[in-house]
Amino acid sequence: MAKFTVTFHGKECKGCQLCVAACPKGIIALQMQATNDAGYHPAGIAEEKMDQCIGCQSCVRMCPDSIITIVKND
Repeated sequence: MAKFTVTFHGKECKGCQLCVAACPKGIIALQMQATNDAGYHPAGIAEEKMDQCIGCQSCVRMCPDSIITIVKND
């Protein structure tokens, strides 16, 4: 089980990629197979990469729309 769960509220994501650039582990990417109602490709982390998250909150701080949350798993 991953130490952290990162949630992206994709309906609100504008695909600006600031979180992608901020991630020191390089695990965030735009989900090119999906688009939200506004027509943007939302950012996210593939399930198989979630265990690489170190919970640094860099993506959360960079997101201008506050669509990312990180929760520490027990």
